Amino acid sequence: EQGVEVGRKPNRIGEACSREDIALHQGATAPLPNGIPTYTVQILNICVTGCNISAIHVSCGWFSTARTINPRVFRRLRYDDCLVNDGNAVPPGGSLSFQYANTRPYPLSVSSVVCHP
Repeated sequence: EQGVEVGRKPNRIGEACSREDIALHQGATAPLPNGIPTYTVQILNICVTGCNISAIHVSCGWFSTARTINPRVFRRLRYDDCLVNDGNAVPPGGSLSFQYANTRPYPLSVSSVVCHP
């Protein structure tokens, strides 16, 4: 049985942060008047070491929406690559959110980030 030192996180040696420090949650919200389902996405910087995280990319397939999203908040660059916050840093504890409308929710997951300790 292996022990983990108190106060240390496994697999974090030499890393200021990682993509696991960005939490991405989405849930269904009220549909548009025409009946198209909508979803709210919230993206949070949960880095406990106080790091700013920028260049947040999300795996998003052919993401599209019937509701306009501010492209500075979230936009698809190419297939399966969406950019968050226009590439700018999200501070520790910071978050942003947006809503999109589509017949089904897209599977969204953080694919890469840049850390600023």
